[in-house]
Amino acid sequence: MTSTGAREAPARTIGIVGIILIAANGMIGTGIFALPGTLQAAVGSFAPLLLLFAGLGMACIALSFGDCARHFDRSGGPLLYVGHAFGPLTGFVVGWLAYVARIASIAANATVLATTLTLFFPWAGEPLGRSVLIILLFATLIMLNIIGVRRALAAIGAITVLKVLPLLVVSFWALAAFGTGPAPTLPHLSAVEGVALVAIYAFTAFETATVPASEARDPRRIIPIALVGTVLVITALYALVQWAYDAAQLPPSETPLVDLATLVGGPVLAGVMAATIILSIFGNQASAILANSRLTVGMADERMIPPIFATLSPRFGTPLWSILLYGLSAMALALSGTFVFLAVVSALARLFAYLGCIAAAPRLDRLFGTRRGWLRRVVLPVIGALLCLWAMTQTTTKEWQLVGLLALAGAGLYFLARRERV
Repeated sequence: MTSTGAREAPARTIGIVGIILIAANGMIGTGIFALPGTLQAAVGSFAPLLLLFAGLGMACIALSFGDCARHFDRSGGPLLYVGHAFGPLTGFVVGWLAYVARIASIAANATVLATTLTLFFPWAGEPLGRSVLIILLFATLIMLNIIGVRRALAAIGAITVLKVLPLLVVSFWALAAFGTGPAPTLPHLSAVEGVALVAIYAFTAFETATVPASEARDPRRIIPIALVGTVLVITALYALVQWAYDAAQLPPSETPLVDLATLVGGPVLAGVMAATIILSIFGNQASAILANSRLTVGMADERMIPPIFATLSPRFGTPLWSILLYGLSAMALALSGTFVFLAVVSALARLFAYLGCIAAAPRLDRLFGTRRGWLRRVVLPVIGALLCLWAMTQTTTKEWQLVGLLALAGAGLYFLARRERV
């Protein structure tokens, strides 16, 4: 291994379309492919409105991220924003929880991929077959990242189109065939509370677009626009898909959109939807490991965790230990949990990062001498903060325990790094 040493400044080649594609690719992972059945079973015809409200609330949070991002032209996301506002320890805690959230997220996605593959390979539904698939998936992703594979923006754009197009085709086809379905009815509050955090999970990962800030052209201007705009567009897409699924009145299923495609277009369209899910998850996983494994490199560069995580492979020039930490941790979680549990763990951990950035935005305004109107400075951030706090109350002790254990692991690395600096 060789130390990373001083790094050359990367070229600023990513424009606003690239940032939007990164944010959209991060958001459209598995949530919309796995959630329609769960939401319909829980809250019935209210499900499209639930997604609409969740997306609008998430847009308020994205606005605070954008207000933080407009002060910086380098990468780091919550670690950078909160650290600059409240000090390195607070920044590390928030950044580490964001990192943990992304580990839990790709673990959740892996469980959906294993479930979808049972449509083609029934043995994948057995415990042993599922475990083998998950291990092979992460082994492949880890190896691809170690040898230095990079996903070009053109490929991200193609994958995003291939994700969205089948969703639009199936949704409009279903609405044309079955009409608009029953009118929304307000469910019991307990039913909403039972799935609220899972619905919020579907809109997370927009903040991935803050990771390549140091490679973006005019990041202080384009990142805020891209974050909020992408969340609003994805909100409309998710509400449309849920509306179409509800109109079909299908029974609950682990593969709801495959079932919907089967109903409207037969086996051929079902196969297209299944292939779309597999492509979507694999693309989401590959780009997630590529981007998020570099977060620990930044932490190691700042001596927040042991410097070994910033060392590069002498052969491939990639951060081997950071890739292994991220990939193996996600694999372990995927082997031990279900989609809903891991989705909730991911959302819970992200909520800490979201609250951190909401609190950091006004502090950064004072530090940099910027001004915002009262609606943007007070009302919308308060809505976002209340959404985060309320969502945190909809979790179980088991989920808090896992997030706590993962946070303690980060604290151990932080204090180990401090000892090495003495």
